[in-house]
Amino acid sequence: MLLVLSEQHKGHLSFMSSVEPEVVAEFGRIALDFLRRGTSPKIYEAAARKLGASVEQVQRAVEGLMFLVLESCRHTLSETDFLDSILVLGFSQELNNTLLQLYLQQSAQVRPLLAQLAPTLPNYHSLEWRLDVNMSSRALRQQLCPVTTLCLSLSRGGTGGSERRLLQARPATLLHLLSALEGALDTLKSSHTRRILRNIK
Repeated sequence: MLLVLSEQHKGHLSFMSSVEPEVVAEFGRIALDFLRRGTSPKIYEAAARKLGASVEQVQRAVEGLMFLVLESCRHTLSETDFLDSILVLGFSQELNNTLLQLYLQQSAQVRPLLAQLAPTLPNYHSLEWRLDVNMSSRALRQQLCPVTTLCLSLSRGGTGGSERRLLQARPATLLHLLSALEGALDTLKSSHTRRILRNIK
């Protein structure tokens, strides 16, 4: 899989073609510190003074490099895919190799950070249900109003906590939900969807 870089991202990264590979490696260290501890304007100012560039240029270059490494780690790009992705930037072979080494060195540290930043979704634990039927009332002697009450128990993977959700639905709504889910599963099994999923991976 190849990364598709936007024109704005390419513009931010283009500043790195005018600096030495050692400076690019330093930008990579600053980007990793930014991920761990947050931004520090003083670092950008000091780097801009040394390079004779504006603070904004340095900041955009560091953030562009950080985004490149993050997206590459998120998609777990191979070395070949990474090099092919940055080929559109028009960098020299030496700079491309420096970026590759930076990606390989930082991927082991960035992936755990990405796992921490990912939202933890609750997991299904159990489901209890009850069917309530109102047979008649003072106004109507013969009526049939069924309502299904669901108690959905969810567990949080990382924290170990659990939560319960109470839901009420009429049987017609549940049947519609069931048919929509079955339709989604049928679509997932189609050859067109399998071809798209194969290309995404």
